Amino acid sequence: MKKFLWFAPLVGLALIACSTVSMTGRKQLNLVSEAEILSASLTEYQNYMQTAKVSTNANATAIVKNVAQRIAAAAEAYLQVTGQEADIQNYAWEFNLTQDPELNAFCMPGGKIVVYEGMLNLIGNGADRDDELAAVIGHEVGHAMAKHGNERASQQLLASLGSSVVGIAVSGQSTQVQQAVATAYGLGAQYGALLPFSRKQELEADYIGIVLATIAGYDADAAVTLWQKMEAAGGGSTPEFMSTHPSSSSRIKQLQKSIPEVKAAFSSAAAAAGTSTPSSSTPASTTTKKTTTKAGTGFKIG
Repeated sequence: MKKFLWFAPLVGLALIACSTVSMTGRKQLNLVSEAEILSASLTEYQNYMQTAKVSTNANATAIVKNVAQRIAAAAEAYLQVTGQEADIQNYAWEFNLTQDPELNAFCMPGGKIVVYEGMLNLIGNGADRDDELAAVIGHEVGHAMAKHGNERASQQLLASLGSSVVGIAVSGQSTQVQQAVATAYGLGAQYGALLPFSRKQELEADYIGIVLATIAGYDADAAVTLWQKMEAAGGGSTPEFMSTHPSSSSRIKQLQKSIPEVKAAFSSAAAAAGTSTPSSSTPASTTTKKTTTKAGTGFKIG
């Protein structure tokens, strides 16, 4: 039994560092401070933007910024109404469209949103264009709101440093956090415990995304058509057990289950509320509806 005694500090630390995702009620591990995560994430974002090619398509950029501003406003409205006003100060929103053909987008902790032109090309210019784009951006903002960056970095610290993570996490050495954030947002995660948990995060971000889209006045059903397009484009070709993302069919099934619940819980409140824009961004041409629904719809993952 002695050979397992080294594990005890990790168990104790995990219990102490446990927090809750307000919109879903899921418990998560957060070993590092919000300030360190925001600082490390900002560095990663700035490094990315130094080499990224910003889109020269003014119309496409305006489309992305308009939808992103409405989703950001919905996120702030949710935090305000659910008593999490203090978290709003952690967001300094920025919206970018970059010249990258990949089907991708991201939102770093702190609200730095990037959409790739490849994703916008996949969505196309149909009647549901903005609704599908809202599903994409809402999903990425969902990662930020659920503090998945902190959670992934915490997991990476535990996975890579073992028992020594106790001292490192408590001391808050930024070099270790920086490395953990970089790895958490990379493609180098190993099979096993990290991947299934990441799939839970993806499903959670899907759910938060359709909530934000609904609050912002978009049609949450577009999340299903978005992933049907992703599946048709080969987005579901990677075996699920080898991927950090759920298969397209898995997330479509979960979305179809969740959308009626989300519409019932948030549509009427959003329709009856006023309008707002994100505190850190230029007002969009289309305003965002503010919800009066309280957190906690009873949705759980896994």
